[in-house]
Amino acid sequence: MKRTLYSAVLVVLGALALTGCASYAPQPLDRTPNLASSLPVLTEVKRGALTIHDVDRLALANNPELRAARARLGLARAQIIEAGVLPNPQIALSYPFFAGGGEGTNSFSSGISQDLKSIILRPAKIEAASNAAAEIDASLYWQEWQTIGKVRILFVDIVSGERAEKVIGRARKLLEDRLDHSTKAIDQGNGTLAALSPDLAAAAEIQKLDDDLKRTQLSRRHQLNALLGVAPDAPLALAAGSLPPPLDPQRVRRGLDNLADRRPDLIALQYGYQSQEAKLRQAVLAQFPNVTIGIIGGRDNSGIYSLGPQATFDLPIFDRNEGAIARESATREALRSEFDARLAAAASEVGALLSEQALLQRQYAGLAPRLAKAREFAAQSEKAYRQNLLDERSFLDAQLAQLTIERQRIELEQALLDGRASLSILTGADLPPVAIVVESPHDNMISMIRERF
Repeated sequence: MKRTLYSAVLVVLGALALTGCASYAPQPLDRTPNLASSLPVLTEVKRGALTIHDVDRLALANNPELRAARARLGLARAQIIEAGVLPNPQIALSYPFFAGGGEGTNSFSSGISQDLKSIILRPAKIEAASNAAAEIDASLYWQEWQTIGKVRILFVDIVSGERAEKVIGRARKLLEDRLDHSTKAIDQGNGTLAALSPDLAAAAEIQKLDDDLKRTQLSRRHQLNALLGVAPDAPLALAAGSLPPPLDPQRVRRGLDNLADRRPDLIALQYGYQSQEAKLRQAVLAQFPNVTIGIIGGRDNSGIYSLGPQATFDLPIFDRNEGAIARESATREALRSEFDARLAAAASEVGALLSEQALLQRQYAGLAPRLAKAREFAAQSEKAYRQNLLDERSFLDAQLAQLTIERQRIELEQALLDGRASLSILTGADLPPVAIVVESPHDNMISMIRERF
């Protein structure tokens, strides 16, 4: 009867131990590149040319590196669950057989105990894991924000490059026409090699400029396609009129005061610092002796039964957790220094970009009257040439002068637009501020961060 009861108890304990156990299922890797062959394969694609905001959304939805980074969010939330799980109570069983030496019976003992230290440390562990999860979440958004910045700069460069290609193509045709004219003049005995040499050099230079730009444009296209998760040669039609809007320098400078509340990387560092604060508090709490309490009972060899409380604890003589406290304190100080350095670098980068934008704006404004005069002179020279009042070489020189200034204007516009895109990323433009709470953040806090995008 006793053996049957003992077996039943073992079966019940085994069943309880297996309750809620997870099962394993293999998940093999996909060994084929996951790149779309064209835009219609992707999500969130509209018909027609893509605006800069369309490309932003496509990058966020389909960028392979971002998809891989989002998998880390599941790991962070799993660590929160792990931090909140208490260690299982410990059960001790013994059944020594009576081996002789007098009259007696078999003895047995059993007990159950629970570690109290883990209960004391649990709130700090949960807070550390929750803030670490929020740090990973904010770091992911910084990675997304940086991806948007790369996409916008490539968008601007490709659109500006297409405009430059048209201008260079017109200049190339003019120089080739002049070279043909000079070559024919020599063949007819009306020209000299001295006149042909500069024309030949100019045609070669514009040819090289055209070839270099085509290679650059192809590289930009490939980079943009890679960010969107499509094959390198998949065609992308970009809307030329969709470009970053101008930024108010004074507003940008005022925004530096709350930059730490908007830029995702600075927000991530603050959550990391809060997580380290909880780890340091956990290390301080862990210096107190570990106490385990429970109940123990049983029967001795004389048949006497006993039942009562049991407690075990460490004597803090040799190890008072000084090493862990020193490590966590040093880590907290390192994180503080890293945050200060990152914030200072961010403010410096923004200030430098604003200064560069001001210089570019002055140069762009100074170029406007020169371009207007060049256009006027080119129009007058074309009219005079058609009326046979101006020779072909003078006409071509006037046209080339206008195209040279047109290309300078495109390059200045491209630099201005690239700076605007960079400033919007560095300042967290259009991102609402996020308050970093000292208390343990919950899932709704992480969701609130996500809504910023």
